[in-house]
Formats: sequence, structure tokens, C-alpha cells
Amino acid sequence: MKVKPVKLRESHKNTNNNGKPSFCSVLWDMYSTHIVTSSSSDSSISIYESLLLSNPMKNLRHHRDGVTALALSPNSTCLASGSIDRTVKLYKFPSGEFQNNITRFTLPIRTLAFNKSGSLLAAAGDDEGIKLINTVDATIARVLKGHKGPVISLAFDPNNEYLASLDTKGTVVFWELLSGNMLHTLKGVAPDTGSDMSITNGLSWSPDGELLAVPGLKNDVVMFDRDTAEKVSSLRGDHVKPICFLSWSPNGKYLATSGLDNQVLIWDFAKKQDIDRQKFDERICHMAWKPTGNSLAVIDVMGKYGVWESVIPSSMKSPTEDVPNLQSKNNNGILFFDEDEKEQSTSASLSDLGEDDFGESVPQTRKRLRKSSMMEETLEEEIDEELHTSSRFESNKRPAKAREERLDGDRRPKSMISQNGSKIQEPFQPGATPVQPGTKSFLCYNMLGSITTMQHDGYSHIEIDFHDTSQGPRVPAMTDYFGFTMASLNENGSVLANPRKGDKNMSTLMYRPFSSWANNSEWSMRFEDEEVNAVALGTGWVAAATSANFLRIFTEGGLQRHILSLDGPVVTAAGFKDKLAVVTHSSQPLPSNHQMLEFRVFNISNRTQPLKGHLPLSPGSSLSWIGFSEEGHLASYDSKGMLRVYSDQFGGNWLPLFSASKVKKPDENQWVVGLSAEKLFCIICKSPDLYPKVSSKPVLSLLDLSYPLASSDLGAEALEKEFIFRNTRLSQIQKSIEETEAAGMDCSLLDDEAFDMEAALDRCILRLIASCCNGDKLVRATELVKLLSMEKSVRGAIKLVTTLKLPSLAERFNGILEERLLNDTTKNVPLPHPNSHAEASTRTDIIDKKSITPNSLTEKFFSRNNTLSSSLHSSLNEPSEPITPSPTPKFTTPVFPKKAKIQEGSSFIMEQKSGGLTTVQKATNITKDVDSLGKQENAEEATKKARSSGASNPFAKSGNDSDVRPKNPFAKSSSIQEKSSLLDSIKKMKTVS
Repeated sequence: MKVKPVKLRESHKNTNNNGKPSFCSVLWDMYSTHIVTSSSSDSSISIYESLLLSNPMKNLRHHRDGVTALALSPNSTCLASGSIDRTVKLYKFPSGEFQNNITRFTLPIRTLAFNKSGSLLAAAGDDEGIKLINTVDATIARVLKGHKGPVISLAFDPNNEYLASLDTKGTVVFWELLSGNMLHTLKGVAPDTGSDMSITNGLSWSPDGELLAVPGLKNDVVMFDRDTAEKVSSLRGDHVKPICFLSWSPNGKYLATSGLDNQVLIWDFAKKQDIDRQKFDERICHMAWKPTGNSLAVIDVMGKYGVWESVIPSSMKSPTEDVPNLQSKNNNGILFFDEDEKEQSTSASLSDLGEDDFGESVPQTRKRLRKSSMMEETLEEEIDEELHTSSRFESNKRPAKAREERLDGDRRPKSMISQNGSKIQEPFQPGATPVQPGTKSFLCYNMLGSITTMQHDGYSHIEIDFHDTSQGPRVPAMTDYFGFTMASLNENGSVLANPRKGDKNMSTLMYRPFSSWANNSEWSMRFEDEEVNAVALGTGWVAAATSANFLRIFTEGGLQRHILSLDGPVVTAAGFKDKLAVVTHSSQPLPSNHQMLEFRVFNISNRTQPLKGHLPLSPGSSLSWIGFSEEGHLASYDSKGMLRVYSDQFGGNWLPLFSASKVKKPDENQWVVGLSAEKLFCIICKSPDLYPKVSSKPVLSLLDLSYPLASSDLGAEALEKEFIFRNTRLSQIQKSIEETEAAGMDCSLLDDEAFDMEAALDRCILRLIASCCNGDKLVRATELVKLLSMEKSVRGAIKLVTTLKLPSLAERFNGILEERLLNDTTKNVPLPHPNSHAEASTRTDIIDKKSITPNSLTEKFFSRNNTLSSSLHSSLNEPSEPITPSPTPKFTTPVFPKKAKIQEGSSFIMEQKSGGLTTVQKATNITKDVDSLGKQENAEEATKKARSSGASNPFAKSGNDSDVRPKNPFAKSSSIQEKSSLLDSIKKMKTVS
């Protein structure tokens, strides 16, 4: 029967390689819905829908050079790619959303492979070393070295115990994942490919994990035993040139091989014979079986791919029938991305190598774990034995029975991996970047300066630089023989620390003051049974959080002052003056990898703990930065880009003040440095970089803080953000004034800042009222007017709605004003003292409440508003006299006394017609009309009032007239001379009108 030829389509053009063969890759996802292709002559990756192979669904263009390797995680939620540009990148699949650069090499990458759980990614290339990478936190778990040439193929054992690798010289190495040791070295068992990058000689484990298939030297495929690495069998057929790639069917009953003779053969493994073949125009360099069907995807060296349908005859067993179930052998249920949310979820550390865990779904008696002691003894015996018996294989052999002797239980450290497989966040230092040999890294980068390190062979070079060189001291560079990886910096000095490196090297903490009256003021501490995880500096103290869950506090001179026990493993720490913040784990993370953290803030000088609680994070995120603002407010930033600041509001809560998703561009990442009252200081990193480059001085960017508000129907998002932000800021200033007063210090500057903030808040509210009126949101406008703190602001609101011809709203605003005036006057009028000499005069000032009715007040105020409206209209035609406000009784006393400041601004822009004033076209800034109400207040009277209120005003200054602050127009006065009755106010208002 003649086989129908496979039709190939062009996926990648071979223009960059001048028409020479390139190595291309093709993959199926686990659901057989997508095909992924790449080429070493093309920097793009193509993703196709399996039913529409003519055009790619999307092209990923993140590499700068040809893509030489692809790998899909076992659950098909993560795609990894390696390139000639020496980077390994991760993407979400099938969306293709770029995640990060997970590692870099110094030479081109040739091969990638995920382990069975997706928790580890093996990468190798011309560097000769094999990197084992934790897929979530992008840390290098281990580097395997032993090959003498470029590594061109990798394969994880399905039982997650071994890794097999093949280099260009034909050498195969069996690696034990748990220890990182080479178990077997098989030299020259595969063809030597030389420098031809289009040939990979791909090796592959059988689906049951018992055999390793390797292209042989006799145009055949050789099978090696998983434990002894001995040759078990071979497949030899009609290939007339060496085999360059092979692929097992999902059930392991069939094997596809491609050779340099441009043939693809399909083998029945049990019968050791080929059952079908295809001849192609070009060499097939990569193949992939369809996980859920009888098909084989192929791609040739010119970038053309296709699908070979009905590979196995219908009379034979399907390639997807009776697929081996390895749950009894590999118990790891960890997924790289959550299958439902398509989010990054879990990872494994070195403790995860060599065993898997499905939790309760697998009985404990079926778990397979090897005794370390038995392993070591058996290895020593077999090494001695093999020195006498082996002439071909340089292997540390171990009999097959060794893998049958296991221990029940879980080797995974509970402090690092939770029972549900989620990974607990590792400790980190705020403002530090990962230390990499041969490149500069930041040990610390904050608002003051930076500490950089450059690793060399056996030592490092550390430099300290200040952003403002005119203020910071000149600090000489130092040679580091300890290998410091974290640091903290303030105005007085710097602290550096390093973790333990092996059992013999201890963790070291070193403090270097910038100036001291004594010589040899630098000091260091060594830790034998623990290591430093995070450091912090403050005023007169140095802190180190260690792996023993200790918080060690030292003085600047090196005196060991306090040792505290923390509630859980340390995550990070930060300091500011007397405050020290420490973040620890409170419990195991959630299955979505959401970290459960708590924070504690210590006051070192007072030996108190003013704050403690749960640290909120975005769902499924981890902590990226923690620190204090320039004003001393604790702030945190998580991996989802949410900045939160701690506030005393509602008994203590974290307020979300910035969301990177609102301002983040697709090709940018924010690396937080610090924050002030209104700005976030960060370094913008171009994707896929998550950290700034030290080679070129980073540029600090300032981003506005703003609440992540919902989209309002008002259409004034900027005003709403300003309103809630200024409210929060005013609350912080109030708290600062309370603390300053409690300390017995002068708070006049804070008082000034509070007044300015309240004035700015009133202006914002007035603009919001104008927007509400234009948007017909009158109830919201009424709620806003109640939040105004200044009397002239309320009168400005009445003037505004009157001008907008909203009489019903003006009446409500007047009612609010009347109610506040009446309540405040009642509270301010003192009761007459029976023995007072001024009893008669005092009684005449007492208000007869029965003579005042709301109706009479309303009539008076409407008369005044009509006058204000006419005055505003006439001001558009000719200058008019400013309106002098009556000395009305004051509102409820605000927290801060107000200055009689005059704000300049532009008034409403109105359209005038012959008959008079028409509707308002645009409201820009109404503060000029509002403030004009107070311009004619008598200066002498204001000074007199300010003096008389000095006894009751905690912020009033004593001295001559120039030192007396203008009185708050809404503050309640404790002096009788300053009070005026409501009746006097109405009379004066009548006079003005």
C-alpha cells in the first residue's frame, strides 16, 4: 500500500542562514489543540491552532536571534525558549504572554527540558554546563558540569530521579537529580555531530522510564537500562545514514526516528521492526507525537512543517492506547501554572529533586524514596567493583535492586514546600538584585544611594555611591572576601551580610560607619548555626534577621543589645530612624501560591511594638519590596504591582495607593526604590528585565500615587482620585501633629501644611460639586458640600449652584449652612456667671432662640445669594466692589486653625446674552470668586481676634503682630470678645444685601 506523502508548509524562512540547514523545533500541547514551531535562523516563535495550520495564531518576537530550543511544561501552561542570544525565556501558554528571562548563558543555548512536574527546567548549550532552574522564582538550583563539549540534548526521567544528557562528541551522562552526581558516563555511544547546529542527536526516555533511547553509531537506535546504563537492545532497519532524532509514542509501543538520509521510520518496539516510512526532500530535524491522536508532527531543516496523519495502521493498537500511569512512581502533583487560572503557582527547590508528591491521592506505602546512606554505601561498593570489570563505560554503577529499597515519607523540607505543593517565598533584601558572577549587582539601592558589587575569582569589589554627591561622604571602595549578597545604607553608615556557603563558611555581618571620632570603628559578627537573611539600619542601631527566626539588634558600636524571637521564617526587613519593620511567614501559602505574611514594626529606642498584623497581598502574589516613605509611613509592594501604605484609618488598615496595571506599559516593569507623600520613586525596566542594569546608571522615575478607583459615572476620575488622596494625606498630617505634640515639640510647620492641605481639599470638593451639577448628580453634590471645612468654601458652593440656576440645590446648601451656624453658635455662647460683673452686658448677647426660625434665616440667605449672583454678573461687564463677608459665627472647630489665605484663580466662564446671564458652559476654577468673599476683612480686627484666641489655640504663636497667625475663620473661640451672635450676623448680612 502506497503511503500518502506528508504535505509540508513553510513556517520559518531560512533567509538568515543563507539557505543552509537550520535546527527547527515542533511541539504539541497536551490537549492537541496547538502546535508550536521555531527555527535557529528565525528569532520568532509561531503558535498554530491544530485545525488551522495555514496561518499562525500568533508570533512571539522576544528573542534577538534564532530560537534553538523549545519546551512545554507537562500541563502545557508554560512555554520555554532558548536562543542564540544566550537567554532562556518563559511565556504563558497558549496566550504567549511573556513572563520573564529565567536565565542567561555566555554562549548559545542548544536544548531545554522540563521535568515531569514542571517545577524544574534544564537548560544547556555551548557552555558545557547544565543549569537546573526553579521555574517560579528563576533561581539556579544546581549547575551540572562534566561534559567536555556543547550539550545538545537533555531528557528527564519520567520517574523524576535522573537526567540524561548528550553532547556533540557522542557522550551520554546519567545524572542523579537528588545529589547532582554523575552516575554513568557513556563515551562515544552516539555520532559525533561536530559544529553542525542543525543536528541534535535527540535522546529520549521511554514513557515508562525504564529505557533510554539514544541514536547509535551504526545507523541504529540503542536502548540503555535506566539504573545500570547497560545496553539492553537496539533497533536497526533501513536507515542508510545516522539517526539524528527520535520520539516515543505516548504509550511507548512505537518509536519514530529521522535520519540524515531524509527518511522517517516508524518502529514497532516490541517486534523490533519498522512498520512504515516516509521520504522527504529535506532532513527532518524534529518530531512530536500527537498526545490524543494517531498523528506525528514533523519539521525539516528549512523551516517547513506538517502533520503525518494515520501513522499507525488501523489494524494495530493506537499510539495513545494504554498510556503508562506513573502516579505510583512519580507523586509530584505540582503544576507550573494553575490549570484553571493560568497563573504561576508553584515551584520546587533542590529538596524537590528526585521525588514527587500527589498528597493523599497516593498511599504512603507506594512512595519511592531512596535512603541516602544506602545510596552512598552502594555507590562506593560499585565504584570499586566497576574499576575491575568495566572497560567501556566510565560509570559509577549501582544494581537495579538499589532503586527498589525505599523509605516511606517525604524528603521535602516543610519549611520550604507546603503540603499543597506551594512554595514559600524565599527571604530577600529590599533594593538588592541577584548577584551574578562577572557582572555588577546592587546589594542596596534606596533614596539615599547605592551599594554595588562585582564578583571576581575568590573576591568581590564593593563600591558605595550617593545620589547627591555634595551631601554624602566620600566612601572608599573595599575588597570583599566574604561574598556579601545583601546590604543596607543610611546617612551614618552601611551594613553588609552574606549567607552561609557550605558547612565550613559562616555567615558574616559587617557594619562600616562613614565617620567616627574613634579609629577602628568598623565591626563584624559571625554566625555558626544560623545565617543572615535580611538586614536593616536606623538611628543608632543595626538589625539582622536570621534563619533561626531571631531578630538581632546591635548598636552602632557593635554592642549586642537585643535578641528577639520571631513568629515564623523571615521574608525581609527595613528600617527608618527609630522604626524597624520585619516581615515573616504566618502560615503555609495557599494552593494558588498566595503568600501568608505578617508584619511587625518595632520602636527601637522605646523598646515597643506599636504595630503588628497580617500583610495584605494581591491574590496569588508575593512580596517584592517593603520600606518607609520619606515621612515614615510603612509601605509594601507586591509582585502584581500593587503599592499599599499603612494608615491608622478604621483602626489600622493598608491603603492601596498605586497600581502598576493602571500605568504599566506592555514592555515595562517597575522596580520600586521608595516613595514620598505624593510620588512613587521607581526604576523603569524594559521587559523582560525585572531588575535594573548596573552597567549604566539607572534613571529614577517619579509616578503619581493614586487610588485604584472604580470607573465612575461622573466622568471626573482625576478629581475623585485627588479628593480621596488629599483626605488620606490630611489624616496622616493629623497623626503626625498628634505625635509631635505628645513629644512636646513645635508643630507649627505641620500646622501650616495641614492648613494648605485643607484649602486644597476644599478647592477639589468645589470642582467635584461643579462636575456633579453638570452631570445632574445633585444628591452627590449635597454630600460633598457637607465635607467642606471653610465657611467661604460653603458660600462659594452656594454661589456656584445659584449661578448654575439650581434653586432647589441652593436651598439645600443654605439649609446646611444655617444648621451648622445655629449649632456652632449654640455651642459657642457661654452661660452667664451669676457673680460676674458683666452680667447685664452678657445677657444682652444671649440669643433668644424662640425669635429665630429657619424660615426667617432662609429668607435672609436667599436675599444674600441673589445679591451675590447679581454681583458676579456685573463683574463680567465692569469691575465691582468685592463683597465683604459678615462676621458670622464659625463652623465646628476643625483640627487645625486656618490662615486667612487668598487663593487666586479663574472664575467660571459664562456665555452672556442681551437678556442677561445664560447657562454655564465650562467650570474651570472657582477659587477666585470664593476667596473674594474674604478680601475686605479688617486686618486690625483679624489681628485682635488672633491675639484673643491665642490662649485656646494650641498652634498660636506669641510675640509681636508679625508672629501672630491669622485666625481660622471656622475655629471656635474661647474668648468672649471674639464671639458674635447669630442675630448680629443676620443683621450684617442684611446690610450687605
